[in-house]
Amino acid sequence: MELQQLFNGLFLGSIYALFAIGFTLVFGILDRLNLTHPSVFAACAFIGIELVAVGGMPLWAAIPLVFVAGALLGLVIERVAFRPLKGRPDAHFAGLISSIALGGMIIALLQWRYGAGTKRFPPDAFPDTAFTIGGARITLVQVLILAISIALMVGLTWLVGRSRLGRGMRAIAENPRAATVLGVNVDRVTATTFAISSALGAVAGVLFALNVNSAQLNMGIAIELKGLAVIIVGGMGSLPGALVGGLVLGLAEVFAVQYFGSSWRDLVAFALLFAILLVRPQGLFGARRVREV
Repeated sequence: MELQQLFNGLFLGSIYALFAIGFTLVFGILDRLNLTHPSVFAACAFIGIELVAVGGMPLWAAIPLVFVAGALLGLVIERVAFRPLKGRPDAHFAGLISSIALGGMIIALLQWRYGAGTKRFPPDAFPDTAFTIGGARITLVQVLILAISIALMVGLTWLVGRSRLGRGMRAIAENPRAATVLGVNVDRVTATTFAISSALGAVAGVLFALNVNSAQLNMGIAIELKGLAVIIVGGMGSLPGALVGGLVLGLAEVFAVQYFGSSWRDLVAFALLFAILLVRPQGLFGARRVREV
């Protein structure tokens, strides 16, 4: 039973990590709190289901399209909710409020298009294949979820750490003015970061809907606080921290359900994250800040 819960926690945690990594790209690197991210999570889950259920597309073809749809939504979010406000002295707070408004508009459009009910993938969307490892049952869907999450997270880590775009992101995170002087196109790098962030959130939404076989309008709200908790516990701006934090949260939830019951899931999970912050306030992979005199 423990091995089964361990696998379940890893699969759930990988989705949390994918969502949180998309969150931390904008929040931790660009210092912008994009609260439209949960709406993208929900919107692209619905888009993925429609592509498969109505469009008749196989899942392997629908997921890349959802990735692209999420990236386009990210560009729209950056252009509409953040860029017009960047010159204001309260740009951070104004962008936060603007993103909340835009997120509400996206949810309203979803309700107009799909209604308020729950949407599901068709029964034959994916083969009902399962494997047994040490007495634990693992479905092919769960293997797909874990493989996609790991591939995207590894690719993103390489992008941020080794590519020219990643160097631009890190330069902007340190000092946007200095980055501009050094020839970094701040607007282009910022827009690309939003696109990648939303694309990751979009895929996380589809994988989450696939894991529970349902999509609802408020599904992003339920995971929003968990995503914020994960990136803070992992360390602001730390991609490995978001990964580890997501896995810790997923494991804490499934074992809380097993030993205490479903009503204790969030209490135990958030209590564990709170305890981690008490022991290490800067997060698991965050650097300790030095107070300037």
